[in-house]
Amino acid sequence: MDRDYSPPLKTRVSLLERLRDWQDQASWEDFFDTYWKLIYSTARKAGLSDEEAQDVVQETMASVNRRIPTFHYDAARSFKGWLLKLTRWRIVDQFRERGPVHAHHGSGSGGGSATQLVASIPDAATLVPNNVWEMDWQKNLAEVALARVRARVDPQKYQLFDFYVNKEWPAEKVAERFRVSTNQVYLAKHRLTALLKEEVQRLEKETI
Repeated sequence: MDRDYSPPLKTRVSLLERLRDWQDQASWEDFFDTYWKLIYSTARKAGLSDEEAQDVVQETMASVNRRIPTFHYDAARSFKGWLLKLTRWRIVDQFRERGPVHAHHGSGSGGGSATQLVASIPDAATLVPNNVWEMDWQKNLAEVALARVRARVDPQKYQLFDFYVNKEWPAEKVAERFRVSTNQVYLAKHRLTALLKEEVQRLEKETI
């Protein structure tokens, strides 16, 4: 076996099962590291400020912590959809907390009635469309998988992959830059691509 590449990690017990133990700090840190950027970027795209988006991350994580003991995966209720619902609720909470002045976008109407305030709160599904969440979900898994694989492989092998695949340098130029053969560049791409695919699949299985 090529020692420059660590063997794939064994499939772990479902992350959702491990999260049911709220004292399992390692699993909660794993969960936070995997999903906080997705939640944050979703909140920002919905129109929230950096501070508000940070609050959405914290409140969504707290919601998962409170509700995970009663969550049960089935074909009609995926974790992906469940997390989207929690994120949407927390985003709407932030718009609600802005109060009537922000909600009326400077209309100069003064206080504004409670009915007007409720009417001014954006619809959660409009703020975070399903198709946008799906694309961001896949992008997030790919980024998390890349970070995990990068930590497991020889730094030079990762650089070969990064320059050839991500930076789109010609194989010959990469080989010259790192003083290796073009075959080594192709091999790095092949092996890291396989590891990335395995890691994405592992991440997907962790939420089932």
